[in-house]
Amino acid sequence: MRHRRVRRLAHALCAGLACAGPGAAWAQDGAGPLSSIDWLSDSLAEEAALRPLPRAPRDTVGGVRIEAVTVAPLDAPVSDGAGLAGPVETGLPATLWGAGSTDGIAERLARFPLDGLPAARDAFRLLLTARLDPPRGGGTPGTLLLARIDALLAMGALDEADALIRAAGADRPDLFRRAFDIGLLRGSEDEGCARLKESPGIAPSLPVRIFCLARSGDWPAAALTLETADALGQLSALEDALLARFLEPELAEGVPPLARLPAPSPLEWRMLEAIGERQPTSGLPRAFAHADLRETAGWKTRLEATERLVRAGALPVQALCTVYTERNAAASGGIWDRVAAKQAFDAAVAAGDATGVGAALRDGWELMAAAGLGLAFAEMTAPHLPRFALTGEAATLAHRMHLLARAAAPGIMPPPDTTPTLADRIAVAAPLGEPALSDGDAIRRAVARAFSEPRPDAPPTVRHLAEWDRLGEALLEALQIVARGAEADPEDLAGALSFLRTAGMEETARRAAIQILLLDGAA
Repeated sequence: MRHRRVRRLAHALCAGLACAGPGAAWAQDGAGPLSSIDWLSDSLAEEAALRPLPRAPRDTVGGVRIEAVTVAPLDAPVSDGAGLAGPVETGLPATLWGAGSTDGIAERLARFPLDGLPAARDAFRLLLTARLDPPRGGGTPGTLLLARIDALLAMGALDEADALIRAAGADRPDLFRRAFDIGLLRGSEDEGCARLKESPGIAPSLPVRIFCLARSGDWPAAALTLETADALGQLSALEDALLARFLEPELAEGVPPLARLPAPSPLEWRMLEAIGERQPTSGLPRAFAHADLRETAGWKTRLEATERLVRAGALPVQALCTVYTERNAAASGGIWDRVAAKQAFDAAVAAGDATGVGAALRDGWELMAAAGLGLAFAEMTAPHLPRFALTGEAATLAHRMHLLARAAAPGIMPPPDTTPTLADRIAVAAPLGEPALSDGDAIRRAVARAFSEPRPDAPPTVRHLAEWDRLGEALLEALQIVARGAEADPEDLAGALSFLRTAGMEETARRAAIQILLLDGAA
């Protein structure tokens, strides 16, 4: 049955929106975002705010003030401690957060630079996914869990974010909201719609209710819900126009496309895609790139999305190897040159051609490093290099690949017939003498100092946090310094690397030092 009123309404809205311009078209009703991740869909009709637990009133006994006591039910779920791996797997003590507060730690997580040195980013992700005791310093229950999930979403690490939501085990609206958007970006939104039917405590917003009714094939109910919501004035102009076109795509015939949304939610983006007005994800938050990994996207689109996510550490390098080799490069320049370089390397390896491997290694490194994919290229190539007797510049490059990707390589190749570099000596934990401390620029000297004796002191903020039984926050501060790489203050960098070693993150410190020397050009 056709709902004529919906059709007339949509035509009127489309005409009005086309004339009003982007600002008017996308004005949203209500207050600001419900989350620090401001692109989440408004998938709930009403999201309960997290409030502090009840406190006992202040009182005095014998002239001594008794501080308020936090009260919580004994059977309340402790979701802030949820994680994907425990102390044995991570090497982190369960009491890492110590005397910190959930709110204070959450603020530090939100400030962490996600585009910094890969070693620091990977250690940060380990802290986000680790199963740790909740901090003892109080704060709003659940805040730390949401901050960890939101940081993973900001990184584009949808798999880890989804796994952490599932590990929390609580069917909470704020967790559902994030899980629903992950499904939209992955193309598995039907799972979220099915959960709505099974969880009466989760009240979907009207746009989600209409979207899910349509996805389940109940178009008449979806159209009736839209018509009723419009009559009651419960939808914004954007929601009205988008939902009307989503339910009846032929309404778009003969009218201009909707104005581009500067910051669409995953639900809005998904409906725009469904009506043939798909927006590029390149200018959207990193998590949206996952929507371009589906087979329905073109090869170039998938190439760009995979590069973006691998560069951010949100996908393994094998995903890039796979998409690079799907077919022959369609053109030249930019991403096509990187595709051709990887294919040339693979062809030389398959042919056992050492000269070809050396040439492809040189060309590929230049192209990939310029695109911020130097570490990914090292991980792609290092496992294959021990088979070939390379010389000259190719041998030096091969050794660099192994130093950068030693976790992926079968072993560190002996350096060429030259004096071992600082990166070599750090990689094999060789003692560093005075010459290493006096040579090179300030960053190189800072890296050397962190691996010499006596070790430099940690920066004051890092040291004080550790002394106050807030080791996890101290590690976050140290990693934030290290994430700046060669742009960091040399004194702070030396102290931060030294602190990571003292705190049991020796491997992270060594990986960070090698990346600073070989990726950031401080060698």
